[in-house]
Amino acid sequence: MVRTGPSAALAVCCLLTAASGEPETDGHRFWPAWRGPLGTGAAPHADPPLEWSETRNLRWKAALPGGGHSTPVVWGDRIFITAAVPYGEPLRPKFSGLPGSHDERPVTHRHRFVVLALGRDTGQVLWQRVVREALPRAGGHYTASLASASAVTDGEHLVASFGSHGIYGLDLDGELLWELDLGPMEPLHGHGEGSSPALAGGTLIINWDHEGESFLAAFDKGTGALRWKSPRAPASSWTTPVVAHAGGHPQVVVSGSGGVRGYDLADGRRIWECPGLSVENVVATPVAGFGLVFAGSSYDRQAVLAIPLQPSEGETGGSRRAAWSLTRGAPYVPSFLLYGDALYFVRHFQNILSRVDARTGRERPGPMRLKGLDRVFASPVAAAGRVYVTSRNGVTAVVSHSDSPALLATNRLDDSFSASAALAGGELYLRGRHHLYCIAEPAPTAR
Repeated sequence: MVRTGPSAALAVCCLLTAASGEPETDGHRFWPAWRGPLGTGAAPHADPPLEWSETRNLRWKAALPGGGHSTPVVWGDRIFITAAVPYGEPLRPKFSGLPGSHDERPVTHRHRFVVLALGRDTGQVLWQRVVREALPRAGGHYTASLASASAVTDGEHLVASFGSHGIYGLDLDGELLWELDLGPMEPLHGHGEGSSPALAGGTLIINWDHEGESFLAAFDKGTGALRWKSPRAPASSWTTPVVAHAGGHPQVVVSGSGGVRGYDLADGRRIWECPGLSVENVVATPVAGFGLVFAGSSYDRQAVLAIPLQPSEGETGGSRRAAWSLTRGAPYVPSFLLYGDALYFVRHFQNILSRVDARTGRERPGPMRLKGLDRVFASPVAAAGRVYVTSRNGVTAVVSHSDSPALLATNRLDDSFSASAALAGGELYLRGRHHLYCIAEPAPTAR
């Protein structure tokens, strides 16, 4: 089996911490949010398997209720995940009726919106909390789900967002502490919701971009009390807020229609903006490192932007220029991966992976086609000198993290995957349409 040597793995780990600008914490050993402990898609202390199948390196496989595209989050000995579970008699199919809606899945049932905790060792459900029962206003795109936003935890609080169907604060034993109802969203084309909540210290951040009144808001993580609310243009996006540190001062960075904007974490004041993204349907979430934030889109404009978090000489009025940019290979659905000094991204949602130098944008060595993958919605993740890319047809490609990336393995499971993977310890967790998989090498046999 191919493994990265200890010195190489340690070097990557140190570079990851330096790039993020954040000190090591207990959370770096787990997967507390959708894009992992650093918000970059990388797990600095994980070492999951290289190869697996339905019969190899599969520790357990747990059936999940209902549906959802949310990524599992991991803390301690528990996994937390959300699901939307239909119940009751079938109803007459109902569509959203939103302007321009198409390719929608009709609503045919009432739903229970559920938060679950599973044990890492066995996959057994430890608790299951129904936070709301409702008839959804819309079913979203036929490839979407009613539980697409991933939960987030800091080891004390757990926040689960179902968007129009509420945002909920719980403790790690499933007790409901507070709930928010921010009203209905009107996503473009009726394609559903998907922005995940973000935590920064004691502050919860929510991006509420849609065709109606849009805003970025911060709440107290323990009580749900509003701290600030900053208006945004009424235009849909599906991006998750990213907290980036510039000179020790935290910013909230959000991609959206037309460009990227940075806000002061303390009061929500907009600090800067940088144009250059698609006018509509901005989905990919940025990542930050090396004093830059990396954002992109490809719906109606191919763009990858590396934007300085601090203003450059001569910039005024809150405008910001990209340090470098690309006009090809940009992602649509999957978000960026920042690993070591390399930025990885998937072209649109195809099976083509690019790797560029994060500081300069220089391609090294160029786009790589991942054979066997079909329609990549999940965002790439990385650990132990390897990059993992999962597609909707059940295939995960494992690629070496090197200046000349090589395909190390192609692994297939009997499920469809839209959710991004989670990495913690020696495990890789994949949330499929029907099951949650724990991929891990067998424990050593006692002698």
